Amino acid sequence: MSFCGFHSCIQLVPIFQNLTPDEMNEIAGITREQNFVKGQQIYASGDELGGLYVIHQGRVKIYRLSDTGKEQVLRVLGPGDFLGELALFSQAALKDYGEALEAGSMCVIEGLRLKELMAKYPAIAFKILEELSRRLKRTESLLEDISLHSAERRLAQVLLDLCGDEEQLELKMAKRDLASQLGMSQETLSRRLTAFQKEGLIKQIGQRRILIKDRRGLKAVCEGD
Repeated sequence: MSFCGFHSCIQLVPIFQNLTPDEMNEIAGITREQNFVKGQQIYASGDELGGLYVIHQGRVKIYRLSDTGKEQVLRVLGPGDFLGELALFSQAALKDYGEALEAGSMCVIEGLRLKELMAKYPAIAFKILEELSRRLKRTESLLEDISLHSAERRLAQVLLDLCGDEEQLELKMAKRDLASQLGMSQETLSRRLTAFQKEGLIKQIGQRRILIKDRRGLKAVCEGD
C-alpha cells in the first residue's frame, strides 16, 4: 500500500476525518499495511496489540468464547472500522478474538506514536472514546435483548434493521455467526427463518438473500414479545 493508500485508509475512519493534510501525513507516517486471508485469526484472547488496526478492505468478526467453547459474536467490523483501541488506554491483555470473514487488508497505526499524537490532537482521543461508548451501548442492548426478548423478536428486529428501507437484504456474515450474535444456535435461527417464511413474512433466496414480504408483520412480532 502506498503512502496515498494509507491516506485513503485513514480517511475512512471518522476519528481522523477532521484532521488537516499535515496532521493526516503524521498519521500516515506511523502506519504500515497488513493483509489477511479468510479465516485468519487477527488476534486471540490474551494477546497484547501494539497499535490501532484500521480495516481498509474486508470484514473481521470480534467474538468471545465461553469456558465450554461456545462462541458469542460481539460485532462484525468492515472498512473504516477499527480494533485494538483498548490497548491505547490500558495494558490489559485482550479478552476476545478477531477473525477475518474474508480476505482484506488493514492499516496498522503504531500505538506509542499514536498516543503521542493523541496528546497533541486531543480530538482524536475524544473520537475514540465516543466510538467506545457507542460499542458499549450496543453491547448492553445486545445483552438486554438476549435476556429479555424471545428468539422470534430478536430475529425480526435484526431483519428490519438490516433491510432498512429496502425490500430485501443480503446477510454480510454466515448464518452461524448471525445466530451467535443473536444469542441462539444456528439450528434455532434456521427454524425461525423457516417459520417466518411459512407465515409469509419473508422469502429466503439462496443462502444469504432475504426478501421482506410483510414488514408490518415483522414489526408486530417485535411489539408482541
